[in-house]
Amino acid sequence: MSGNTFGHLFAVTNFGESHGPAVGCVIDGCPPGLALSEADIQPDLDRRRPGTSRHVTQRNEADAVEILSGVYEGQTTGTPIALLIRNTDQRSKDYGNLLDTFRPGHADYTYAHKYGVRDPRGGGRSSARLTAPMVAAGAVAKKWLQLNQGISLKGCMTQLGDLPIAFESWEHVGHNPFFAPVADVSALEAYMDALRKSGDSCGARLRVVATGMPVGLGQPLFDKLDADIAYAMMGVNAVKGVEIGAGFASVGQRGSVHGDALTPSGFVGNNAGGVLGGISTGQDLEVSVAIKPTSSILTPRPSIDRQGQPTEVVTKGRHDPCVGIRATPILEAMLALVVMEHVLQQRAQCADVRASLPRIA
Repeated sequence: MSGNTFGHLFAVTNFGESHGPAVGCVIDGCPPGLALSEADIQPDLDRRRPGTSRHVTQRNEADAVEILSGVYEGQTTGTPIALLIRNTDQRSKDYGNLLDTFRPGHADYTYAHKYGVRDPRGGGRSSARLTAPMVAAGAVAKKWLQLNQGISLKGCMTQLGDLPIAFESWEHVGHNPFFAPVADVSALEAYMDALRKSGDSCGARLRVVATGMPVGLGQPLFDKLDADIAYAMMGVNAVKGVEIGAGFASVGQRGSVHGDALTPSGFVGNNAGGVLGGISTGQDLEVSVAIKPTSSILTPRPSIDRQGQPTEVVTKGRHDPCVGIRATPILEAMLALVVMEHVLQQRAQCADVRASLPRIA
């Protein structure tokens, strides 16, 4: 199976299956000299970890990361960094009835036709379990970007199912299981409690932002910064839509409104989401992501078996009724990996160009 490596200069190769012994990744291209330990990575994995509230899957994984290589005496050496996260709470018997049937909305049907064989336990490689290694890799990129570029990443939920979430403050995000930027999440809790009782699922909309961005990251044609962001986000399980800046709302805007005017003191607005012509403007990167409802639900649904005969599917096991609840740290990680890649590209190609040009705020 190809397509398991993300990035080129900061390349992350993802491995493992949902119910295998472990998942993990190998990071190739991390600059040497970065102080790094498991303690730098674990907090982001804890934010993504299953079993953290009644609103997510009750699979109880510690998601404890192990650094196997690439770090000596507490610093990165410039050689590949291998990160391992052991699976300790698999319950494969929950998937025993799915070997010969296809779950609607899941990758079972397409995997079986592409490869002729599939691992039905938790979805195998199609499981959101495989986002854990990307969060680990993203934590490494986050630390390097913060220390060397002053770039920070943050995200939040802006809609749960058909329930919009008004933005109050970033300070609330870390104090509730939804990563919601509001002080009172009782309405969200009631919504999820009713949803879980119904045996159904819902989607979510999330926002992720990179602050402290420099001007000039990205290429003007096929390696546009915003194109790479969209590519990264669409690589995350269950993502069905990506917006940069105003996104689809720009359809209803006039050019006189959408184009962010420039003044000596800075841009007036950020409809562009921090990217013009595929190149960063120095403003915050603003990304919005739509996540579909979880495909594995208790509600009976019609499907077919491997012989093409009609059947009914009920997916048992421990599943997130909304995978978007734990997606914020995943999207932060993927944006960090994109920015890291483009910072290294810029450093290699144009490191001495920007010093002679004026910069607006």
